[in-house]
Amino acid sequence: MAGTAGTPGTPRVLRAMNDRAALDLLLEHGPLSRTRIGKLTGLSKPTASQLLARLEAAGLVLAGGTTEGRPGPGAQLYEVNPAAAYAAGIDVTPDRVLAAVADVTGRTVGRYELPTPGRRAATPVVQQVTDALDGAVKAAGLARDDVHRLVIGTPGAFDPGTGRLRYASHLPGWHSPALLEELAAALPMPVEYENDVNLAAVAEQRLGAARGHEDFVLLWNQEGLGAALVLGGRLHRGWTGGAGEVGFLPVPGAPLVRKVSRTGSGGFQELAGSQALAGLARELGVTDVPSGPYPEVAATLVARAARADAADGPHRRLLQTYATRLATGLASLVSVLDPELVVLSGTSLTAGGEALRDLVRDELEELAASRPRLAVGDVTEHPVLRGALESALATTRDEVFDTSR
Repeated sequence: MAGTAGTPGTPRVLRAMNDRAALDLLLEHGPLSRTRIGKLTGLSKPTASQLLARLEAAGLVLAGGTTEGRPGPGAQLYEVNPAAAYAAGIDVTPDRVLAAVADVTGRTVGRYELPTPGRRAATPVVQQVTDALDGAVKAAGLARDDVHRLVIGTPGAFDPGTGRLRYASHLPGWHSPALLEELAAALPMPVEYENDVNLAAVAEQRLGAARGHEDFVLLWNQEGLGAALVLGGRLHRGWTGGAGEVGFLPVPGAPLVRKVSRTGSGGFQELAGSQALAGLARELGVTDVPSGPYPEVAATLVARAARADAADGPHRRLLQTYATRLATGLASLVSVLDPELVVLSGTSLTAGGEALRDLVRDELEELAASRPRLAVGDVTEHPVLRGALESALATTRDEVFDTSR
């Protein structure tokens, strides 16, 4: 039937599969010649030529430069057309809304940060989102309608049953039951919502320390303490989206926190969250505790402790105690999930680098029966935003690169 995708095995579907394989190769390897595409895909030269002509006519590839360094005329090189589609991501915290736009190749072409200080939103959430998005779109030299898809990352998760944001009482203005409908009405593109730590895991899985891993846990410690669970290559979100909210986990060494939905905290958060580092440092004799927002203070203290030599007793004790506290909560996750990898992410963990990782690993070997590999996250520049872009781009490419339609 005209206008529908072909059935499996038909020439139309096979052409579309070859088209997508070629586009993925161009994304991964950069500009390629017709001959190189043919070799990588197993297609004959005539078929590769027809494929490239088809993709060029569809506006999905561009003919660029030529190969150099060989005798004779250079071969024509082809690349994915960056302007074939654009996707956007937004990272929301209580203090700011950070937006970015990427072209279909993944290159960030515009970014904008909208400060939102204070517990009471100065402007409605819908306006915050649209203002931040418009700032990024303007920086990219585009219009809002040019964006194919938007992914918004927030703390907590939107309950699929009620549409309300849960597990994020510290994010003012985002808890209206009508918010998702209002955002859908204000934005011209499809919008998806995802937990911020889950998006950091997407970034690590696509670009960082978790590449090639189907099962891993990402432990995040920055404004809050949380985790992302990737099982069989897919994010595990749970029934209400609350899988990974490990800050609420009761742990040894911390008082039993009750009514956690009201306090917005729990045992693991109180024991090892970023807000606990300044007080812990003072208890252990660190005298030069900086002031400022607690995530920045925690990252500074952990970085100093990781660099401390053997003579610096207070900082060495701080790093060891922090590692023990982290491993105390991680042991529960590892014992239940038995992941092949644990990625340490968020500024309060990445600041400790390999020194903190090694201490956590040693402690975990004493507290859990399984032995996952531990790695420090590689995506350290706005990992939540990068994950939002990667998530939006994945769906955008699936739609735009589908030539069977």
